[in-house]
Amino acid sequence: MSGAETPFDASIPVSATLSAYVAGVLAAEPSAEYRELGRLHVLDTLAAMVACRDLEPAVLARAYALGLSGGGGGPNAATILGTSDKASLVDATFASAMTGHAAEINDFIPSAFVQPGPPVLAAALAVAETRGATGGELLRAVMAGYELAGRMPKALGVGNLRRAGIANHGIGPLFGAATAAAVLLRLPAETIEHVWTYCAQQASGSWQWLLDVEHIEKAFVFAGMGARDGLHAALMAQAGFRGVRGALDHPGGWMRSALFRDGDGDRAYLIDELGTRSELPLTAFKRFPVGGPTQPAVEALLALLPRIDSSQVRAVRIEMPGRWEAFRDAAMPALNLRYLAAIILIDRRLDFVAAQSLARMAQDPQVSDLMRRVEIVHDPDQEAAPGEPRTESARVIVQLTDGRKETAYVPHVLGFPSHPMSPADVEAKAMDLMTPALGEAPAEAVVAAVRGLEDLTDSRTLIDLIRR
Repeated sequence: MSGAETPFDASIPVSATLSAYVAGVLAAEPSAEYRELGRLHVLDTLAAMVACRDLEPAVLARAYALGLSGGGGGPNAATILGTSDKASLVDATFASAMTGHAAEINDFIPSAFVQPGPPVLAAALAVAETRGATGGELLRAVMAGYELAGRMPKALGVGNLRRAGIANHGIGPLFGAATAAAVLLRLPAETIEHVWTYCAQQASGSWQWLLDVEHIEKAFVFAGMGARDGLHAALMAQAGFRGVRGALDHPGGWMRSALFRDGDGDRAYLIDELGTRSELPLTAFKRFPVGGPTQPAVEALLALLPRIDSSQVRAVRIEMPGRWEAFRDAAMPALNLRYLAAIILIDRRLDFVAAQSLARMAQDPQVSDLMRRVEIVHDPDQEAAPGEPRTESARVIVQLTDGRKETAYVPHVLGFPSHPMSPADVEAKAMDLMTPALGEAPAEAVVAAVRGLEDLTDSRTLIDLIRR
């Protein structure tokens, strides 16, 4: 079911169905396929948190959280993931989520324009730590969080949100984190009804993140804000805060406002096959440490390296669909295709640190020289037809000084929902990200623990394994 096929119907009740679903998550038995996908996304997010721990968005968020509430113990102190530091439950969750999205390496749902891993897992692990949840309970909470993170922006209308200047990236994670927290807090359905109303009051975020340079504001909108506010909503409801009953259905409520009534809003998507069909197969892994739409061009450039001498490159032309100008002109290194092309050609590989380096993009004369020779253009032929799923593809043409042209076309990148990564692929990626920080044996221990997540009697094992 999609907004294109099913018009917005204000009469469809969703609040009670959603609340009952969340209240029953721990007793549900998802399919083996979905549970394996859930485990892989837990691993992918943990690896991102390990790799990004010392990047500026993570460092700033950690200092901020510790300044507010750090150092204390007690039942509501939680670990800032990837560290030995503790802060209040909400502050630790905020810092952990910011850490997970401190760089362009975590998962995303392309059809919803959200990146669920860092906010959902940050909230879930913080509550799991303070409430003593098992690995199986953690997994089910995370899977439920992905459901709401992916479903809510589509129910509101991806196009509606963009036209209103509201970032899906803030709203999806808010509902996802709230859901994961509500599951592990074991809130009853009648209390979860109030979680939705406090999520609706906090639903926010703007597309201004596209102007961000250091990835700090982006990490806030995509991860920290949603994790913090979603956990707040669940904790407030648990504490007895009440609000509009049936908030998502009320005629005067947020979800039935004029903003979401027209366009591509589809309330029914929220509950369509809820509990049987999962958003997890629609969730992509990033194979490379760069923004999602830049991945195919990066893959094409890496594939061309054996066929070209980088010193003989006269010009590079990258043809792609979608918002090509954003990736031509992005101030953020991991989103700027001209910069990424330059460092790939110079280094003959793509390095995680180099992909995030503002200093190198601004100050390296060799990089600047190559960037001037890279052209990014729109290719209408690569656009998906109306009603078809979003695609991410690229054609790269390298012009050499001897007159030769070398071309590579990538119609899809491994990790996109249409061409998923295998469990072995995801585990190899996690090892690549974690080994430099943890060492090979400790990284292997994380992979093994997540592989056996449902056998863990205490999910705090994962927190200990990535602590440093």
